[in-house]
Amino acid sequence: MLIGVMAGVVGGFLGTGGSIVMIPMMTEFLGPNQHLYQATAMIMNFSVVVPAVMHHWRVGAVHWHVVKRCAPLAVLAVVAGVGLSEQGIFSGRGEANLRMSFGIFLLVNAVIELWRARKQAITVIDENAGECEVNNVAISWKRAAVIALPMGLVAGFLGVGGGVVAVPLQRSLLGIGIRSAIANSAALIVTTSFLGASYKNFTYQQFHGDWSQPVKLAVLLIPGAIVGSMIGSRLTHRLPQKWVKAAFILLLMAAGVRMIFRAWFDLS
Repeated sequence: MLIGVMAGVVGGFLGTGGSIVMIPMMTEFLGPNQHLYQATAMIMNFSVVVPAVMHHWRVGAVHWHVVKRCAPLAVLAVVAGVGLSEQGIFSGRGEANLRMSFGIFLLVNAVIELWRARKQAITVIDENAGECEVNNVAISWKRAAVIALPMGLVAGFLGVGGGVVAVPLQRSLLGIGIRSAIANSAALIVTTSFLGASYKNFTYQQFHGDWSQPVKLAVLLIPGAIVGSMIGSRLTHRLPQKWVKAAFILLLMAAGVRMIFRAWFDLS
């Protein structure tokens, strides 16, 4: 329940889907089993973001024209990402390679968040910049591809929501404010996580174990995640982002180092 609540709060607050917290915590407390946790996480991502999207929609934060343009490309990419995660190098003993990839992903995101925080400390930034203007801007397929394809590929390969990729790309390419970027990301995750979870659980049944294992684990985690997501999505519109982001960066760094160390030990 604690893992579910924490994943929900982080997913709802930052638009990440929650897996970036949940997978390291399950690895730490339940032992290494990356394919099981990623299959579970992709089910969880859907449950976490649905209530968050409903709240973002009610406050008018979602730009649906951006979501509609990005969604088809993100779906194609998430399927490709799941297929990549099932390659031989990441199966059996090589499962540690997948855990190491996830740990590296966490550290890279921690470094990016630190760089962004330092930049914001030097330059005064209006977090709502672009919130109105972007509604009148046509989102080209090229820009949609630059946002959606990396998001979907990372989501499918690592079992994360993809918000950690989609949110900064929207801000830099489309000029969307942080809150709407988070809301759009959550809306995209609804589609990618549903289809990605279906495919990942199908491959889990083929190569790793009974399909009911990730489903049972997800059922235990979902209630807390839904509650946490409702709390997190409300905090997005109320609390200063820098407070939670500081704790988030520390969590990313600690979890990333821990997962890399354990994977390296298992491979040696």
